[in-house]
Amino acid sequence: MTFLAIDIGNTRLKWALYAAGRPGAELLASGAEFLDHIDRLAEGAWSDLPSPTAMLGCAVAGDAVRRRAEEQVFERFDCPARWVVSSAAEAGLTNGYDHPTRLGADRWVAMIGARHRMLSQGPARPMVVVMIGTAVTVEAIDVHGKFLGGLILPGHGIMLRALESGTAGLHVPTGEVRDFPTNTSDALTSGGTYAIAGAVERMRQHVKTHCGAEPACYMTGGAGWKMAPSMVSPFELVDSLIMDGLLVIAETRAG
Repeated sequence: MTFLAIDIGNTRLKWALYAAGRPGAELLASGAEFLDHIDRLAEGAWSDLPSPTAMLGCAVAGDAVRRRAEEQVFERFDCPARWVVSSAAEAGLTNGYDHPTRLGADRWVAMIGARHRMLSQGPARPMVVVMIGTAVTVEAIDVHGKFLGGLILPGHGIMLRALESGTAGLHVPTGEVRDFPTNTSDALTSGGTYAIAGAVERMRQHVKTHCGAEPACYMTGGAGWKMAPSMVSPFELVDSLIMDGLLVIAETRAG
C-alpha cells in the first residue's frame, strides 16, 4: 500500500514515497525538482520507484504546472492523481477563511500536519504555523483546531529584488544577518530577516492574547533554516510539515 505525496510550490516540486498513506509510515524515497525540470521525473528520479497504490498532492504553482506533474504520474505509475483543495473542514481542522476554497492548499495541508504533530506531543494548544518560501505565510489556529486567519508577506528573494528594482544603487546582496549592520549587503539581508521575524512575533502575540495561552509554534519551508536563528520566540523547525499533512489527510479519507 505504498503512497506518493507531492507538494508543488512556486519554485520546486517536492515528492516522497511512503510505505503507507498514514502518519509515521516509513519513508522509502524522496526528492525535489525545480519546476522547469518536472518533465524529467518519469524517466529520471521516478524511473526505479515501485508504483504507488495511491497518490495525493497539493499544488500552488497553477493549473499548467499541475497538469505537467499529472502527466508524469500517468506516464510512470498506474494510479490516479488526486489533489487537495481547501475545504470548510478536514482532518480535525476548521477553516475560518471568508471563502474556504480560496485558501492556498499548501497552507491548509501544513496546518493539518502541524495540528497532528502538536496533538501527538501533548494536550491541545493554539498554534502558529509559519512557511518560509518564495512567499511567507503565518497562520493562527486556536486550541479547538479553528484556523483564525493568517498573514502573507514576501520572502527574502522578493523583498530584495523589489529593493533592487525600486532603489538606485542597491543590488541583491549576499550579506549576513547582524544586530547592527555596517554595510549595505548586511543591512538588506538583516532588514528582510527582521521584517519576517517581526510579523511572525506579532501573530504569536495575537494568538496568545486571543486564546489566553502560549501557542505551539512550527516553522517549515525551504528557507526555514535561514530564519530559525533570528526568531524572537522558540519555534520547532519541521522540514516535512506538508508531507505530514498529506499523510494525515490520506489516512482520514481512507477511514
